[in-house]
Amino acid sequence: MSSSQKRAIQNYRSRLGERGLARFEVLGRDADREFIRSLARRLAEDGPEASRLRAAVSQIVTGEPPRKGGILAALRRSPLVGAGLDLTRSSEEGRKVRF
Repeated sequence: MSSSQKRAIQNYRSRLGERGLARFEVLGRDADREFIRSLARRLAEDGPEASRLRAAVSQIVTGEPPRKGGILAALRRSPLVGAGLDLTRSSEEGRKVRF
């Protein structure tokens, strides 16, 4: 491999590292090739769907039951925590209805 090719690969991998990604090799069945690639693509997007997918696959692989308090933890990570929102409802009499 020439030095320009090595430099190009090094630059490519450093750009991946800046985005928080890494390139690695995985051994698997040839029939699973497209599945693994699509899974890796989805996980690299790093959105809410990727987080759910990562949690589901991790749970299946490790065999652990889902942890309790997931909803509470998600609410605590909310950007509205500490915003001082007033979420109290006014108690008003309902309208009069004739039967």
